[in-house]
Amino acid sequence: MKRTILILTILFCTQIVFSQTINQTVTDEKGNQKLLGKIDKKGLQKVPFNEWFDPNYDQYLLNKKVVSKLKDSLNQYTIKVFLGTWCGDSKKEVPRFYSILTEAKFPEHKLEVVAVDRTPEAYKQAPNHEEKGLNIHRVPTFIFYKNGQEVNRIVEHPVETLERDMLTIVTNNKYTPNYMAANYLNYLLSEKSIDSLQSEEAVLVPRLAEFVKGSRELNTLGYVYLRAQEYDKALYVFDLNTQIFPYKYNVYDSLGEAFFETKNYDKALKNYYKVLSLKPDDDNALEMIEKIKSKIE
Repeated sequence: MKRTILILTILFCTQIVFSQTINQTVTDEKGNQKLLGKIDKKGLQKVPFNEWFDPNYDQYLLNKKVVSKLKDSLNQYTIKVFLGTWCGDSKKEVPRFYSILTEAKFPEHKLEVVAVDRTPEAYKQAPNHEEKGLNIHRVPTFIFYKNGQEVNRIVEHPVETLERDMLTIVTNNKYTPNYMAANYLNYLLSEKSIDSLQSEEAVLVPRLAEFVKGSRELNTLGYVYLRAQEYDKALYVFDLNTQIFPYKYNVYDSLGEAFFETKNYDKALKNYYKVLSLKPDDDNALEMIEKIKSKIE
């Protein structure tokens, strides 16, 4: 009994240490280093991340007049930032964001920064899942909170410039972040059942088609659901994307992958054959068809 208690105590303490540790560096299968979980500016200023952080931080020509206008209002907010140290947009925008916060003298304790992964099993996820429930489908994502409630966010890159977008947000002016279609669809999936949404597709499909930025926008959202094992949502998003982009082979490839992962091999085959009808020499589709056939024979 004492031995069991000791083991549980060690495991519990280990989890506490892990959750409190920041700037954890891991090495991927190609030997590249990446940060995961909660991080801070010091972690980004260390080798090898300083190779992109320092020049983008030091050389950013921020608009000091705009920063002076947003400074007082910004201090009424808390901010969460989700980034990937492997992501080109994160490498560009996050150092610039830090430069603005430095100029605005934004309190460090009001900022939380989380580095997410990109592996298939942890796509846009952090080890302690700080991203859970926050619709992190693109990085970087900068979320602004006031009185504990999200006010708005900047997704992947600014609409104008970071400081101008921030000024618009903190002065309560109307601001629409990038990827409106993915954000709207995520909201609908949190509020309505899939059966209900399917009954509204005659209206929903053309509405999304008007705002979506290409087939990859919803594809990315679908993969966030798929890697989080929210299979019903993933299948719904991928299927919806085939209705918006029926001529794009990649949307059928993604839907086929989702059906394969859920062991619906007949529908997976159907979608990979659709890929070949649009792109006859697609190696992945050919490989997957053989893989599926071996499972159903």
